Amino acid sequence: MKFPKTSCAGALLAASSLWLVSPVLADGSAEPALVPLPSVLDFAQGDGFAVALGVGGEFENAYDGADETEVEVEPAGAVHYRNGNHLFFWEGFELGWRGRLADVWLVQAGVRNEGGLEPDDSSDGNLDGIKPRDSHVVGFLEVRRGLGPDWRNWVAARVMGGPSDFGVLGVIAAGHRFGQQVDGTGTEIYGFLTFGTDKFINKDFGVTAADALSSGLRQTVLSGGYRSTGIQLVHRRHVTEQLHAIAQLGVERYSSEIGESPIARKDYEFEVSLALVWRFGKK
Repeated sequence: MKFPKTSCAGALLAASSLWLVSPVLADGSAEPALVPLPSVLDFAQGDGFAVALGVGGEFENAYDGADETEVEVEPAGAVHYRNGNHLFFWEGFELGWRGRLADVWLVQAGVRNEGGLEPDDSSDGNLDGIKPRDSHVVGFLEVRRGLGPDWRNWVAARVMGGPSDFGVLGVIAAGHRFGQQVDGTGTEIYGFLTFGTDKFINKDFGVTAADALSSGLRQTVLSGGYRSTGIQLVHRRHVTEQLHAIAQLGVERYSSEIGESPIARKDYEFEVSLALVWRFGKK
């Protein structure tokens, strides 16, 4: 789940304090999640509907490759409907289905909105003169396999694609879960590699001849292939039975070719996020 970006440092600090000092529910007080991973949300935890609403905060690069940062606070939420091993979800900018198959397989599919690059994404004027890059509604498919029935370790592959001017992104990942919880709380770490077509990479980091003329940036045409390497840490806990906290910390380093693009003023991006949501549903 990708929580919306976040806009007040004070709110982030207050939420962080609450998260750190509040107790975690006992392991046996919650029902098993669809899969016991903090990175895979299941607010229903059993058949039926569940709604989670709250606020999310994020500190990150202003855009991919930016040397500017931003802090924002915005609403966060999800709607889940679970029927056995199948869960239908709306989570932020994603709408889809996920299902657990044969205990060690998780499949996710759906659509999501991918924002474009806008000149005003840079408050310092670094993108002035470039043509805005459109947002897209794209499809995604992910297959994840637990290396054992307890999902202590896992590997995954994900592909995302859309219109011809969007291209295709592929991701391979591997993760490890800490702790004994089976309700989706605890801590998880995973690493990933991304690969994109030339269309996908150039929509974020390319500079066309028209862009170069109007912006003064160097014309840049990038090839497809390896895009980045990253690592993500996820921690989720139940502050109370209904109040849930999700924290994430991640960094992603781009390929050397992308690092030479005039749009990528940094050859990496990072994010630190925290969300607090209230779960409405059966207790």
